[in-house]
Amino acid sequence: MKKFLLIIICFLIANAPLTAQDKLSTKSKKAIEAYKNAITLFGKWDYDNAEKEIKKAIKHDDKFIEAYIWMSYIYEANKKPKEAIEAMTQAISINPDFFPNSYFTLANIEFSIGNYELAKEHYKKYLTYKNILEEFKLTTNKKLLNCDFAMNAIKNPVPFNPINLGDSINTEYSEYSPSLTIDEQTIIFTRRIPVNSNSTSLVKEHEDFFISFKINEEWCLDYNLGPPINTPDNEGAQCISSNGKILVYTACNRQNGFGSCDLYISYKKNNRWTTPVNMGPNVNSNKWDSQPCFSPDGTTIFFSSARPGGKGGSDIWKTTFSANGNWSKAVNLGDTINTDKEENSPFIHFDNQTLYFCSDGHIGMGGRDLYFSKKDSLGNWGIPVNLGYPINTFADEFGLIVNAKGNYAFFSSDKVGGKGNLDLYTFELPKEIQPLPVNYMKGIVFNSETKEKIEAWFELINLKTGKVVYQSYSDPNNGDFLVILPTENDYALNVSKQGYLFYSDNFTLTGINTKMEPFIKNVPLQPIIIGKTVILKNIFFETAKYDLKTESYIELDKLAAFLKTNANIKIEISGHTDNVGSKEYNQTLSENRAKSV
Repeated sequence: MKKFLLIIICFLIANAPLTAQDKLSTKSKKAIEAYKNAITLFGKWDYDNAEKEIKKAIKHDDKFIEAYIWMSYIYEANKKPKEAIEAMTQAISINPDFFPNSYFTLANIEFSIGNYELAKEHYKKYLTYKNILEEFKLTTNKKLLNCDFAMNAIKNPVPFNPINLGDSINTEYSEYSPSLTIDEQTIIFTRRIPVNSNSTSLVKEHEDFFISFKINEEWCLDYNLGPPINTPDNEGAQCISSNGKILVYTACNRQNGFGSCDLYISYKKNNRWTTPVNMGPNVNSNKWDSQPCFSPDGTTIFFSSARPGGKGGSDIWKTTFSANGNWSKAVNLGDTINTDKEENSPFIHFDNQTLYFCSDGHIGMGGRDLYFSKKDSLGNWGIPVNLGYPINTFADEFGLIVNAKGNYAFFSSDKVGGKGNLDLYTFELPKEIQPLPVNYMKGIVFNSETKEKIEAWFELINLKTGKVVYQSYSDPNNGDFLVILPTENDYALNVSKQGYLFYSDNFTLTGINTKMEPFIKNVPLQPIIIGKTVILKNIFFETAKYDLKTESYIELDKLAAFLKTNANIKIEISGHTDNVGSKEYNQTLSENRAKSV
């Protein structure tokens, strides 16, 4: 906060009226003395006493223009925008042309509280003056675009009815930064709580993670995630993988850190979290790195960073888990997403193509607004779309997350009527800003002979494009797995492990946009034993034909790879048909299909 205020002070001083005594609009020595005292106190962050001094200056001379201007600066810094507007308006009324920058400052304050019409009027007035620096012209013209956008958004509001998540999650303290598993049964969030009364620390509050589970559509009473994740220091801005097995979060000022705040990672094994590990120099920098978010397949992490090499302020970056088992060097998401201002709180939806984030650099309502961008078929991000009013307002709106179905969002707010400070809320997302709905399949992989739970590799492949859209391992301890199934596509699922026949299945989800139930499916893997069979479920023919459809090649490539890996195996291929037609016809058709394979 102090860094932000320092920037404001530097900006104000750089654009303030001259303070030399022979240039001031007053001849009163007492007014000038109080005026200079006020400016000195302002520079020391002592706004209350600065206010008292500037009022003395005006009392000595009620036509002292510069005193009114600085009174406006002091009120703005002390979070009294209405008083700041009154003071600047008074300065302009004494002499409208005395200090043209007053119109720019006045418009900024009006814009900051959502008074867009007056702000637009005063921005336009400011542009009528000559000798305005080019950078201020550019800024002002962008502000005018923001005013027009905001006024139109207010006239065309989107549906927005936030619902508090209730007493099981929200308390008198602040709850924020929610993270949700794909099945919506687990939510992890940050809570700012008082430091233990026995602590010798001068800090009175710190951040910990809390977790809640949903049972019978109700959130259970949350509890502290505990060690080794939570410590006496701050932990915040976390994300959990879609299957709930990996946690990445932010920790600041740690002994093994690279910068002010770094990203750390922990894995859930045997129902316990492993000791967190710093994600290393490829991911972290010597600056602020925070607010991570997992891609649905767990191979990419998006996060916000103030590191050098960005577009300005903090940007959104990404790192990818590479084939060598390491996280790749972080890459900036580029000009479409990032601006010369601040981009924060990225959330990539489970569809792996819709990114939500907050920014004060794109056209919006003022402050930080929420936006979304969709990735095209070439992997390029589309122009960000503002989520609209009243989801966005003149105040700062921070990150939100969206459930797998794409119809509900979760976010934190200090809205009136909450349990206290920041609370967690949910609301139905308007259809125009919803991502692609996503379903999922979960189950257990086991040895079909011994029933032992086993670790196996599984891949979900888009049958149309042949691209792998999700890949991972089942849990080595209990064999469980979770596969994300984005709608509007057909998929092949392959599960494999050395020493076993591979397993295949397919899912047709094209056109499915209604309420979906997850697929619950256990996968028995057959050990390689003479006489054992496996059904190839992703071999496709046209009716009454034996020409292989191109969608079949994915499965046949898997079969070929299996035979190359197990060169001593000989297999028999059997073809099947339906019962339409004569027995002789179907026999010939099935043999021809087997030959095609």
